[in-house]
Amino acid sequence: MITVHSWATPNGHKVHIMLEECGLPYRVVPVDIGAGEQFAPDFLRISPNNKIPAIVDDDGPDGRPLTLFESGAILLYLAGKTGMLLPEGDRARYAVLQWLMFQMGSVGPMLGQNHHFRLYAPEKLAYPIQRYTDEARRLYGVMDRQLADSAHIAGPEYSIADIAVFPWLRNWQNQGIAWADYPHLKAWFDRIAERPAVQRGVAVLADRRKPITDEKARENLFGTTQYQRR
Repeated sequence: MITVHSWATPNGHKVHIMLEECGLPYRVVPVDIGAGEQFAPDFLRISPNNKIPAIVDDDGPDGRPLTLFESGAILLYLAGKTGMLLPEGDRARYAVLQWLMFQMGSVGPMLGQNHHFRLYAPEKLAYPIQRYTDEARRLYGVMDRQLADSAHIAGPEYSIADIAVFPWLRNWQNQGIAWADYPHLKAWFDRIAERPAVQRGVAVLADRRKPITDEKARENLFGTTQYQRR
């Protein structure tokens, strides 16, 4: 059994979707990041960076429990464990890995900053809003060009690269994006959204997440609590 310590965020949904696609048995332990549960000592033992998601696989590679944090690493682990959604051939495999790194290094961090300054920052500062909105549009353009000649993000086959990118685009309205500007990406997005496993994955913990409106949640997510040494 795999235990997923998670919350209903894009990075959490990446792992939820992967588990649903692979058909692995799992249970979910909610980590309410607005309430500060990511700073609990028990969680920090498996996720020292105090970020969700993290997993504990009772049946690790050597038959012993394995703990793992970082959503990209978890996707790679689950792909290796099941032999699914990561090609075996070197050329196709590295194509998937480069787009997975693209999501981890660009799509996630830049869209995250875009969300922060457009939605959550206490002051609406024109410079960072413009900077990160422009970067979001640039990244959407990169993916749109890729999908003009490719059925999926990393090539002809559905892979962990698609799973990694998809949840980050679900809030496109909040990113200053007009889908009409990215027709190939929009067509891909709609196809992925129709997959039953994707629909099940994004439903995980969705009913538990609430809008970030209170000061305690803002402090836990954006305040000095994040920077305390533990």
